[in-house]
Amino acid sequence: MEMNEHETFMAEAIRLATENVTNGGGPFGAVIVRNGEIVATGVNRVTPSYDPTAHAEVVAIRNACQKLQTFKLTDCDIYASCEPCPMCLSAIYWAGLRHIYYGGTQQDAADIDFDDHFIYQQIPLQPSERSIPATNIMRQQAQQPFDAWRNKEDKTPY
Repeated sequence: MEMNEHETFMAEAIRLATENVTNGGGPFGAVIVRNGEIVATGVNRVTPSYDPTAHAEVVAIRNACQKLQTFKLTDCDIYASCEPCPMCLSAIYWAGLRHIYYGGTQQDAADIDFDDHFIYQQIPLQPSERSIPATNIMRQQAQQPFDAWRNKEDKTPY
């Protein structure tokens, strides 16, 4: 059976994820595609790199942005071996990716102890009510960098 383009890219994300387990990383892989070509890939390197943000999708986004010399990937799609976690989903939105294709689901990840449901539960809570409480301090002084940005004439908007 011949694979269509979407299946080919997803198969590569799954292959990368599987290979990454052998190489000491987590079971997640991602591929970023533009105009039918793979621009960049990423695998989960959280434990080998001691970086809790080194999820496959974030790594792929970083690699694609560096390669394309841009911080917006609006003409790209991402293929992730598993449904993106809240952090990766946020990064995908910040990067402006056009479409998300994913293999495994949140539940599939939770079934092997990669459960991010607790983060989704925290988001709608007031910052002070979250399991890691957040306290707003020095708000007036914190306007200084915003004022500097607002008044900067040669800024690159994003």
